[in-house]
Amino acid sequence: MSGRGIALLSVALLLSGCMTAKVGTDYAAVSQKVGPPKPGQSRVVVLQQKRDGLSMAICACDVKVDGSPMGKVMVGTYAYADLPAGPHELVASEVLFPGDTRRDFTAAPGRTYFFLVKSSARRDAMTGMSIVGGLAGVAVGAVATSGSANLGPGEFIPLDEPTARTMLAELQLAD
Repeated sequence: MSGRGIALLSVALLLSGCMTAKVGTDYAAVSQKVGPPKPGQSRVVVLQQKRDGLSMAICACDVKVDGSPMGKVMVGTYAYADLPAGPHELVASEVLFPGDTRRDFTAAPGRTYFFLVKSSARRDAMTGMSIVGGLAGVAVGAVATSGSANLGPGEFIPLDEPTARTMLAELQLAD
């Protein structure tokens, strides 16, 4: 096969990977289907915006709440969980990243809490160091940023409901 044919096949495969069959997994459809939290329960929604241009400030975070997996929240996706009212801990981790992001919050019954997960300053620094210095750059970046207040790959930023619902309109449910 010619080089041109291989290039066209590669482009076709890449583009076909962008299409998904996640019809009805936008937040409005899901929340209408599952309804509000049950009495005595609250809901937490963790989302990550779609990628902005060529930015590398992304986090493919495995999100847990109180130690139970919520899902892998990547660019353009969200995950949610219904919880009993009371104190809870969100944790974001990433494969091969040396540290976790933690966020404590207290949930009131009947409320929905929205958190935007963004790439942390430590992750951004380590990504930059890896681009410049390869594996040695990652090692130097890990040591240089080990004193950061947030040792994890992401940051959980609380959102008000109107802002969150606007962002969620473009996102799909995480796997």
